[in-house]
Amino acid sequence: MCSTVTVRERSAALPHTGTGLGIWPGAMRALDALGVGDEVRRRGSRQAGGSIRRPDGSRIATVDVERLERRHGEPVHLVARPVLLAVLAGALPGPALRLDAPVTGPGSLRDAYDLVVGADGINSVVRAQMYGQRYPLRYAGAVAWRGVVDLDLAEGGETWGRGRKFGLTPAGPGRTNWYAAVRLPEGHPAPPDDRAELRRLFGDWHPPVPRVLDALTPDGILRHEIHDLTPLPSYVAGRTALLGDAAHAMTPDLGQGACQALIDAVALADCLRDAGDVPAALRAYDRRRRRPTQRIAAGARWAGRLSGVRRLLPVRDALLRLALAAGPPA
Repeated sequence: MCSTVTVRERSAALPHTGTGLGIWPGAMRALDALGVGDEVRRRGSRQAGGSIRRPDGSRIATVDVERLERRHGEPVHLVARPVLLAVLAGALPGPALRLDAPVTGPGSLRDAYDLVVGADGINSVVRAQMYGQRYPLRYAGAVAWRGVVDLDLAEGGETWGRGRKFGLTPAGPGRTNWYAAVRLPEGHPAPPDDRAELRRLFGDWHPPVPRVLDALTPDGILRHEIHDLTPLPSYVAGRTALLGDAAHAMTPDLGQGACQALIDAVALADCLRDAGDVPAALRAYDRRRRRPTQRIAAGARWAGRLSGVRRLLPVRDALLRLALAAGPPA
């Protein structure tokens, strides 16, 4: 239906550094539909199994990634964000991608194009034009730190303490993604030294957490409050559609944000191919994607709250084991 496509990207260049992403089976099928799945598999790595532990190292539960692969015929693949973006950009026709081209007035685009797709993230200007401030971002109750260190770890996983957690994901030879989250009130002042604060919070936890903290560099730490999006009544309006974080920004607790954006994109393309006109295609896309993504977003918010509780930890641990009994989300 759309023969000419323009992708406007606010950044002046594609990134060269960034943390890793877990590409779950549903998202890998979306990449296959785009013709780049095998390239992502080649440039990524299979995620190994991992455990969720207490600060003393005792195990709460094990994440059974082999069960996921048996069920869906595909493992979780880890790929660096810059690699994934480079693969996707490389699949576009040369003139389609315009870097350093932010969108500040989406309304003018509707006069020039048959379809406008807002894939512009959690602070989407396209969504703001559609809804104003009626469906605001919501503070999820936690502050997160994240980054990559030059360490080679065989296994990742998470450690859950009282109101805080620390996670590790091997990202290839000599590289490990790390992240930490702490339940704090909104607007809590940033610490003067993130490394010192992380050592204070997690320095006495089980190995290899202290080793990771020792490998941190000041410029390799990102800190931000965690927000998600109030559920929208629709992802479409007229000839405008939202996808990814612009439509359903979720907390990172299920590792599904990037995956759901990829699935959104392929679903939207399918609906445009199959429908007779753009408005009908967008209505079909909204029916297909809004409820599933909002369920996953609600699940991520619940998981974040569960991992951040400060009391009744045995109940928390039992709920976690129950949630994992059916296997991780695909």
